[in-house]
Amino acid sequence: MKVLTAAQMREVDRLTTERYGIPSMLLMENAAARTVEEVVRKYGDAAGKRALIICGRGNNGGDGAAIARQLRIRDASVDVLLLTRIQDTQGDAKSYFEVVKAIAEYDSRIRLVEIENAESLAKEAGTASYDLYFDAIFGTGLTRPAAGIFEAAISFLNDKTGSSPVVSVDVPSGVASDVAEPIGPAVRASLTVAFTAPKVANVLPGASDYTGELRIANIGSPADLISQCGSQLNLVEEAEIRKWLAGSRRGPHVNKGDVGKVLIVAGSRGKTGAACLAGAAALRAGAGLVTVATAESSQYIVASHLMVECMTEPLSETALGAISGEASQKALDLAIDRDVLAIGPGIGSSEETTRTFVRNVVNKRSKPLVIDADGLNALAPWSSNSRGGTELPLILTPHPGEMARLVGRPIAAVLRNKVEIAREFATQHSLILVLKGSRTLIAAPDGEVYVNTTGNAGMATGGAGDVLTGLIAGLLAQKKDDPLGAAIAGVYLHGKAGDLAAASAGTRAMVASDITSHLGGAFIRVGGEEERSR
Repeated sequence: MKVLTAAQMREVDRLTTERYGIPSMLLMENAAARTVEEVVRKYGDAAGKRALIICGRGNNGGDGAAIARQLRIRDASVDVLLLTRIQDTQGDAKSYFEVVKAIAEYDSRIRLVEIENAESLAKEAGTASYDLYFDAIFGTGLTRPAAGIFEAAISFLNDKTGSSPVVSVDVPSGVASDVAEPIGPAVRASLTVAFTAPKVANVLPGASDYTGELRIANIGSPADLISQCGSQLNLVEEAEIRKWLAGSRRGPHVNKGDVGKVLIVAGSRGKTGAACLAGAAALRAGAGLVTVATAESSQYIVASHLMVECMTEPLSETALGAISGEASQKALDLAIDRDVLAIGPGIGSSEETTRTFVRNVVNKRSKPLVIDADGLNALAPWSSNSRGGTELPLILTPHPGEMARLVGRPIAAVLRNKVEIAREFATQHSLILVLKGSRTLIAAPDGEVYVNTTGNAGMATGGAGDVLTGLIAGLLAQKKDDPLGAAIAGVYLHGKAGDLAAASAGTRAMVASDITSHLGGAFIRVGGEEERSR
């Protein structure tokens, strides 16, 4: 699903009216109807409930006025507080405010009050309790921090969050639509209903923390306008992952060689757990054969603790128990008979000979490659000569610290500009970049960036990234012609398994192996009963 900027959304609205003849008033009416439908779906029938809607002067406020009418149709009592005078509004918004005012003249269960200062706001908003609160103060056009009466209104709504539902219309007020971090005081919504498509602030970490649960409402804009608007930012949807799983599902007559062979180069003295986690995840992903190649003195430990279905191979090592540079040819030879190679978890990167090993394997590889953890550190800063491509796909899975080392920039800069840095790196080096963290990003060589929506804070635990590496490698081995799809599906399912683990054990007690143990449940939850039977 495309994620739109404010300018792209305005263009879609304009073309919807000009090219398809759909009046802007009808779009506003549809927005209100879809919002109320989502509210009823989540919070139950509106009949008999009391709602307070705080409106600004623009179209977002007009949406709020239209919502008031829709709620009244459903037999709710509604108070509308307009943070200006009707005469100071314009366009469709003004028309809807006048409609509500006219209805209020003969219907005592709907009110419209014009509010011109914070004192009046406190007096009107604080005189009654409500079952539902609606934030329709600002829309996508906000460019500066809220102040004065608007800041007071935001503060009032935030005082209600937690005790009563607060529903934001399109974007929580106080959040700038195109900015990943709030620019000032902002509403912390329980539910946000975004129109036509999610906005940048609805999905990126920081601002999205204010969104609450996000619902997307189709208000009538044709799908081709959205797909052609120029956006290269996408929100990952479960339906897409379900489709990918169906396309990679094994047939009834396959053998283990048909469903993918994975080689994982991982582990060193004191870091054998990383190898075990990556290997187990590749098996749980559905790969037919998985081999973990590790430093020779670590092989016994890995073999003892890894799933018995997984094979191991020894690689020559340094005096400190890390994989040595001389092992690169054996690793490359082992990879010849595999479909996918993954390298990095727990191999260490402090010894130059290990760094040499990684560089040799990456530069001489003949199979699709997933690089994580110490494999990435061994390659930092990234060389312009290291590239992916359609023939030899390359997938990198850094966390922000590793990304900072790859590009030679401070971690703070990476966190502030995650989308731009991920996109630039992926396009410049023709590879797939998985930038891990809250709302993990997957950047493709063509400039498209995908925002993941699954996962939770419990996954901030050692080894979770190793599980992701094995999972992506295992999925790619089963569908070698779609490395981007494997990366997106891997990230989504990894997060879904983490969510199932959190539901079972809580986020505090979660460990990485809990994610692996819930992968089967994640496949079934997303892919359906077909994942059980085939």
